[in-house]
Amino acid sequence: MTKEERIQKAVALFKEGYNCSQSVVGAYADMYGFTFEQALHMAASFGGGIGRMREICGAACGMFLLAGLERCAVEGADREGKAANYKLVQELAEKFKEECGTIRCSELLGLSKKEPIVATPDARTAQYYAKRPCARMVETAARIWGDFLENEGKL
Repeated sequence: MTKEERIQKAVALFKEGYNCSQSVVGAYADMYGFTFEQALHMAASFGGGIGRMREICGAACGMFLLAGLERCAVEGADREGKAANYKLVQELAEKFKEECGTIRCSELLGLSKKEPIVATPDARTAQYYAKRPCARMVETAARIWGDFLENEGKL
């Protein structure tokens, strides 16, 4: 599958009703030996700015989950592995910020701090998609991740 196909898949998944993190992770899961269902489970809690608390954008969180599959520490004392992961996450976050202005969900959505945090997701209607930039955030995160993989010679 090409990078463009994976980006399109991520956006299509979001438009099918999956959360932003699930959409990004689901588009790349097969590259890491995960089933689509496993990817959905792994990324489920990171939609809506992590548990719909409007913190870090779920699409960006999807990239960060994938970064852990590329670079990480598998031993507690592996400081180099941790540093490599943190460096990659910081680079990805910076690219996302450059393109979107922020990585905070509430800021991307233009929400005030006074709006209550609720667990129930909004219905996915034409009005939802018209007022929310989430599909664009999913596309951006999927493209940034695809660019990373291309630069690494993995895509």
